[in-house]
Amino acid sequence: MPKQLPLALLLLRLGVFVVFLFWTLDKLVQPEHAVKVFASFYGLGGLGETAFYIIGIAQLVLILLFVAGLLKTWTYGAILIFHGVSTLSAFAKYLQPFDNLLFFAAWPMLAACAALFLLRDYDTLTLSRQPVPTTA
Repeated sequence: MPKQLPLALLLLRLGVFVVFLFWTLDKLVQPEHAVKVFASFYGLGGLGETAFYIIGIAQLVLILLFVAGLLKTWTYGAILIFHGVSTLSAFAKYLQPFDNLLFFAAWPMLAACAALFLLRDYDTLTLSRQPVPTTA
């Protein structure tokens, strides 16, 4: 294994975490915005703000486990699935690319999520002094 691989994976994990953190905080701080996003992109209108507090708290637990490198098969897999659904739900935006350039940032992040999932056994660095065990 290249000695830089664990550091590269940690940096990818931290980058993905930052994006998910702000998406999570949006649900908790501005649930009315999350209501609009879910209605517009996922066809889930009618969910109240209370639902987004619950979703936000569950998502916060998930991303904290993810950034800690715990339960890697499940947390990395969930992050990959959630971001994959998010990326594909915006498909119409990709058909008008020059009106929606920021939506294309979802694709390299999706690649990062896939790389983290596929290489999860090599993602052994944490922000503590103890490495994460290689078994997921």
